Amino acid sequence: MFEYKRRPSKVKKVILTAILIIVVTLITIFLYDMYINIDVYSNEQVSNSGATRLSYNEQENQVQNNKSDSNVLENVVKCVVGISKIKNTGSSIFLNNSTEDLGLGTGMIVSSKGYILTNWHVAGNKYSSCYVTLENGSVYSGTVTWADSDLDLAIVKISATNLEVVTLGDSDNIKLGEQTYAIGNPIGVEFQRTVTSGIISGIDRTIKIDDENGTSYMEDLIQTDATINPGNSGGPLINSKGEVIGINSVKIENAEGIGFAIPINIVKPIIESFNTNDSFEEANIGIFAYDKNVIPYLNSSLKFDSGIYVAQITKNGPSYNSGLKEGDIITKIDDIAINKMSELRRYIYTKKVGDEVKLTILRNNREYNIQIKLGKKV
Repeated sequence: MFEYKRRPSKVKKVILTAILIIVVTLITIFLYDMYINIDVYSNEQVSNSGATRLSYNEQENQVQNNKSDSNVLENVVKCVVGISKIKNTGSSIFLNNSTEDLGLGTGMIVSSKGYILTNWHVAGNKYSSCYVTLENGSVYSGTVTWADSDLDLAIVKISATNLEVVTLGDSDNIKLGEQTYAIGNPIGVEFQRTVTSGIISGIDRTIKIDDENGTSYMEDLIQTDATINPGNSGGPLINSKGEVIGINSVKIENAEGIGFAIPINIVKPIIESFNTNDSFEEANIGIFAYDKNVIPYLNSSLKFDSGIYVAQITKNGPSYNSGLKEGDIITKIDDIAINKMSELRRYIYTKKVGDEVKLTILRNNREYNIQIKLGKKV
């Protein structure tokens, strides 16, 4: 007996095939449509919002800026030197030769002929000796060829030539918030040429300094929040272009994030003279005067709008018998208005011993003109 097996009808096969084709087609259309929508959304997001592209460009710009800053800093670091009063013979600053033992500070090369700018408290008085370490490790004996304790500046000469030099900027045109970098030796020889960054946080600052020599004032300083430690003294404060705008000098020890630098413009005439003549004969007017910002420390009842206050006249100096008196307000020199002691110094630095200058002064609200023949500073 045979079992009978029914064959599926041709109609049923056709129907099943048609259904399968329809399902596959619908799935294909769905997937294709989803892909198109995703692609279109992505393109619109990039092209219309601009946010993704802007963020990328900003990152690229940041990378380029960082590379540019690094190149600038590397060029300046080559011109930064270490200065010490005794020769370093130890292997580590953590052993026998601390910063205090070495008297370590910083300087910058300002002439290819071997002139180096630093602080007076780092290098010492004129004709004193120190040791200078270049970026390549070479050590030279240096001699102080010019120094001013009031400015806390000095220039040291070493027997080296064809040196790379720093680029000097214009400290008269600096702005609050401008990017700055301080370079120096903050702890000692093992941390030499350390770079710290910050901004210009104050201009024309005056600070009072009390030490074993008494009370003094430093005026017209640049204030920065770039970290400045004792070993940074004499090193450059530079702008984003790599131009020196100041010489790192002092730090307020009881306040965090406050450092000061001496404006570079005040010493430019001296650097130029050494570059040109290998010498600088400093003319002297024989007075000491204060900016109006210092007056509240000295006499709160004394007020004036412009000029500088004559606090002291050197006995037997150029101004001693000129008719100038202590308490006078100098408003002009050779008809050029002055409001800072640094401006008077800078102008005198451009003059020669024996030159005459005209001072315009205020005394008891009356204006006078006084002629003074400049002498030689000893």
